Amino acid sequence: MTGKADFTEEEWNLVREGPPTAGMIVLVSSKGGSFRETWALAKTFAEARKQQNESELLDAIVADRPDTPRFHSPEEAEQQGLEQLRQAMALLRQKATPEDVESYGNFVREVARRVAEAHKEEDKAVSAEEQEAIAKIETALS
Repeated sequence: MTGKADFTEEEWNLVREGPPTAGMIVLVSSKGGSFRETWALAKTFAEARKQQNESELLDAIVADRPDTPRFHSPEEAEQQGLEQLRQAMALLRQKATPEDVESYGNFVREVARRVAEAHKEEDKAVSAEEQEAIAKIETALS
């Protein structure tokens, strides 16, 4: 099992900020719904706290209130956020068990999906812009 103690403070912040960053990438990809989408992000973390013991790594990530990253534009969110996710996954592949890497990726995907589904746009559960953002997140995780 991989835990917080396996990382430096800087590394831990990179890993810890990955899931909320994915949520923010999706949130800013499409206009509207930011309150519901922000709520979905927080709710996903709260629900994950209740399902502890799947992964020591995820337990440590969700134990703290997520820091919601601030971006000045959707382009900045996409560029910086996706790079952060790539770096976090590369670090995890070096230091974490394969099971923890998989659990982390699944949690990031879940956060992105739940944020996307939190607010209908153009009568669609997930807008084309949100689908595109999720696809880019998926690529960053691979």
